[in-house]
Amino acid sequence: MSLVSRKNQITIPAEVMREAGLAPGDDVRVRSAGPGRIELVKTNELIGEFAGMLDDSVYPPGYLDEVRSEWR
Repeated sequence: MSLVSRKNQITIPAEVMREAGLAPGDDVRVRSAGPGRIELVKTNELIGEFAGMLDDSVYPPGYLDEVRSEWR
């Protein structure tokens, strides 16, 4: 069992980290999973989840070049 510190910190047991496939230094997103539940999601899993979601309707051909030309 772990306790939440006054600084909202918690120690995750090594066995839980191993089972979740997490290691020290991993980038994670922390989100609420409901009352009394927190979920950690590895950043590279988020990339796989959201990669390819934007199609040409979001950035039509030439749009990004146009925006970049405004920076000069």
